[in-house]
Amino acid sequence: MQKLLTATALVSVIATSAMAQEITEFNIGILGGENAQDRLTNQECFRAAIEAELGVPVKLFAPADYDGVIQGLLGGTIDYAWLGASAFAKIHLTDPAAVELKLTKQNVDGSTGYYSIGFARADSGITSIEDAKGKVFAFADPNSTSGFLVPGAELMATYGKLEDYFAEVKMSGGHEQSIVGVHNGDFDAGVSWADGLGNWEDGYNSGAFRRAADAGLVDMSNLVEIWRSKLIPEGPLVIRTALPQDVKDKVTELTANLWETDPACAYNVAAGDAKDFVPVTIDAYEGVLAARKLQEGM
Repeated sequence: MQKLLTATALVSVIATSAMAQEITEFNIGILGGENAQDRLTNQECFRAAIEAELGVPVKLFAPADYDGVIQGLLGGTIDYAWLGASAFAKIHLTDPAAVELKLTKQNVDGSTGYYSIGFARADSGITSIEDAKGKVFAFADPNSTSGFLVPGAELMATYGKLEDYFAEVKMSGGHEQSIVGVHNGDFDAGVSWADGLGNWEDGYNSGAFRRAADAGLVDMSNLVEIWRSKLIPEGPLVIRTALPQDVKDKVTELTANLWETDPACAYNVAAGDAKDFVPVTIDAYEGVLAARKLQEGM
C-alpha cells in the first residue's frame, strides 16, 4: 500500500511539474532604433509565425529605449529578443543565467559582424571625423553597441574626451532618430549601424540605414559616410532561460529556418538582406563584455 501511495504521489508531482512548465503567452521584445509602430509592423509576420508554432498568444513589445527590453528579459516580462552585443553584455553581467544565446544574423558574404558608421549631410562639408570637430554629434542610446559603446570608445581613444572634441554630444534615442536627425539638420553628424555590404545609396544591404531608406524616411544621396568602426560582432537572438525547453527549441528552430520558409519576413526581422540566422556562443562577445565592464567600472 505504501508503494502504491508513493507511486501515486510521484505521478502527481510529475503532472504538477508539467503543468507548471506550460506557458500561456509568449512576449517578444524589439530594441529601439525606429519608431514603435514601424517596429511592430516589421515584426508582425514573425509574431504570427511564432504564435502559430507555439499555440499561445504572442505579443510584441517595443519599449522607448534599449533598457526597456533589457529589464524585460531580466524581469521575465519579455521572453525573446534580438539584442545588440552591448545590451546582451549588460544582461549577462547583471545575471548570467537570465537568457540563453541562440542565434545571430549571418550576412550575405557569410560574415557575422557589422559596423558603426559615422555620417553627415552630404552638403555639410563634413567628410571626416576631423571635420566634425566642434559640431553637434549624435549617438543613439547608452545601451547600443554600434550607437554608443564601440564608437564612443574608439573615438575617445583617438580624439580624447568626446565632450571636449565635439561642441555637443547628444543621445538621439535610437538609430532612426540619429539618421533622420542628421538628414534633417538637427545634428551635424552621428553614428548608426550597417553591414557595410552593397551600396551606400541603398543604405547598404542591411542595418538601420537600409531600414530608414526602405521606409522612405531619408534619401541616402543626401548623406555621406565619414567614419567606420572596427568590425563589431553581430548581436544575438536570446531567449529567457526559465522557459520550457520545448518552447526554446521551437522558437529557435523557427528563427533558424526563417530565410528558407519566409524570406520576406526574414528581411523584415534582419533589417535588410542577409544570408541566414546561425548559432552563436559567448566567445563571440568576450571583447564587448570586457568593454562593458570597463565602461561600468566593474
